[in-house]
Amino acid sequence: MNVKQLLKRGLSGLITTASGARVRAEGTDGEAPDFPPQAIYFANHSSHLDFVTLWAIMPAELQPKVRPIAAADYWGSGLKQSVAEGIFNAHLVHRYKDRAHTPADARPTRQTDSGSSPKTSQLTGMTDILDAGDSLIIFPEGTRGPGDQVATFQAGLYRLAQHAPEVPVVPVTLKNLSRILPKGETIPVPRLSQVIVHQPLFVDDDESQEHFLSRARGVLADELATDAQGETA
Repeated sequence: MNVKQLLKRGLSGLITTASGARVRAEGTDGEAPDFPPQAIYFANHSSHLDFVTLWAIMPAELQPKVRPIAAADYWGSGLKQSVAEGIFNAHLVHRYKDRAHTPADARPTRQTDSGSSPKTSQLTGMTDILDAGDSLIIFPEGTRGPGDQVATFQAGLYRLAQHAPEVPVVPVTLKNLSRILPKGETIPVPRLSQVIVHQPLFVDDDESQEHFLSRARGVLADELATDAQGETA
């Protein structure tokens, strides 16, 4: 491991310590998950710490080939851009329609695909990454939410799964990261968080966009709902 890799592993330790992240595989009390050599990782989105934390928990040998997708309107200038691209190897995209995250969004509804050319261009960049053999970290809701709900997914996750059907699509549930760095805040507040890595999904040959996205979203929504039920029990 060279000096740059050692520095990145040190940074990974700092990030996971700061976020209090406890990482476990689905259905275990604390067993470490298996990370495939290439995957499309998707997670619920509630904090700017999300992609940073997901990158930080990856094994050292995989980190150079993991490409988080990050919003250019936040990460695309100055020092933040240098950090996002230079350290985390992020792929920056422009959000053309940043929709509000409301309780209505969190209800399963028919998924739509706008077919707009900017989004097609975004997807081309992501498929190029997959074609190069690298992994993606994406947030299919398209915007940050409150942390205890999952909005309907945009079409990109389905298209990526169809483009590379042999690549596992790995759901990851993030818990409490929004409480560490709430929306609008810049200073983290120490709290324990959880990162649950679920069993991979694969798109079926004849599976519709609506069904696949509902199935993928359900993994995260069910995990968060179980957590909420435990708190009220």
